[in-house]
Amino acid sequence: MKPSAYYDRLVDVMEELVKFTLLTRDVSDHLTDRYSERKESAAALEARVKLMQAV
Repeated sequence: MKPSAYYDRLVDVMEELVKFTLLTRDVSDHLTDRYSERKESAAALEARVKLMQAV
């Protein structure tokens, strides 16, 4: 890219992305935990428990 204001902005954004990545590296489990996935897991667990009780 040619030196320009857009190039400077792109470099700024990339630096911020690197900083954010480094800051959130240790808490990725917390950041990627989704309610919808927990809800589906809870429903599967509930169905399995009901099957076990019926036997």
